[in-house]
Amino acid sequence: MSFPDLLRFASGALRGHRLRTGLSMLGVAIGVAAVIVLTSLGVGARDYVTDQFASLGTNILIVLPGKTETTGGLPGLGGVPRDLTLEDAIAVVRGIPAAERVSPVSMGNERVSSGERSKDVAVIGTTAEMLKVRRLEMANGQFLPESDWDRGVSVAVLGHDLAADLFPGRNPVGQVVRIGDFRMRVIGVLASQGVSLGVDFDNLVMVPVATGMRMFNRTSLFRILLTLRPQASAEKAKQDIIALLEDRHSGEEDFTLITQDAVMSSFAGILEVLTLAIAGIAAISLTVAGIGIMNVMLVSVSERTPEIGLLKAVGAHRRQILAAFLVEAILLSLAGGVVGLLAGWGMVKAVVALYPTFPAHPPLWAVAAAFGVSLLVGAVFGVLPARQATELDPIRALRS
Repeated sequence: MSFPDLLRFASGALRGHRLRTGLSMLGVAIGVAAVIVLTSLGVGARDYVTDQFASLGTNILIVLPGKTETTGGLPGLGGVPRDLTLEDAIAVVRGIPAAERVSPVSMGNERVSSGERSKDVAVIGTTAEMLKVRRLEMANGQFLPESDWDRGVSVAVLGHDLAADLFPGRNPVGQVVRIGDFRMRVIGVLASQGVSLGVDFDNLVMVPVATGMRMFNRTSLFRILLTLRPQASAEKAKQDIIALLEDRHSGEEDFTLITQDAVMSSFAGILEVLTLAIAGIAAISLTVAGIGIMNVMLVSVSERTPEIGLLKAVGAHRRQILAAFLVEAILLSLAGGVVGLLAGWGMVKAVVALYPTFPAHPPLWAVAAAFGVSLLVGAVFGVLPARQATELDPIRALRS
């Protein structure tokens, strides 16, 4: 029996039981599609986080107030951990030569209104350096003015969508908005930026940092952003900042300093493990589909006992019968794998169409692994039924 004969024999058997064949294919297709979709989402999440941090540049440091553990003395004897203050940010500017730009940030939420229109948005207190630190662009007007950080002037920069909501069809620059109990003059509007690291820059207000801290009655900064000079060592700058702030905080390291590379590598590692984990979970469904194929083939052997007896009676060898049933199982899993790949690809495309900023795409290793495992499942779980077919006695098979 030649290979084309084996293919015709197997495909004819599958066409003869369309419902059973379709259900078995569906099981394999679901498993393959699950692997494709889940790994695509995992890779997309990793790439999304990486792109978000890459948008900040490659030389950024972030200082945040508070730390799970502090050092500098015995508990109760080291003093109370201090806030991350505006004076700390000024000290970094003066004491860290590697820092090219330093931008202190305060943050809160407040209702912004103009006439009858109002909206609850994030209010960010910052300085003129934020424009270049976060690579922002202006659509109209100017950004926050260069002035002393501890002086709070009553000016504001609106996000793109917020400006359109509060001043439809009008130029917001020069208009007055109310932020809580504060009246602020609008001096600029940001270009559309979208969401970056959880901050919607299209729906926020930026005010001078001292104004923002006074607005929310806060003494601690939300964080300090720093960009380093091109030739500066990030590790040395990190150690210098830690030493400077520890000295200002009475020996307490009651702040957290993180680098962009550290955050990106941590996120990438976590998301890579999650991607592999969800791919493994999805692969379990392929195993279940393989058991379904085995059951189908066992039923097929029992139903085709006379056919097998006739093949043996006319001289078909055990190896040929084994090959015939194995080819049938592999064809079943192959068809299911192709359907699953197409379905998974279509679902990934649908996700990207709904969320264009989410870079989901199936990795090549996942496509190859899902397709390869589907074929392996067909071959492995088709062995037992095929062996059972070869062991039938031809005389008894013909009698049945």
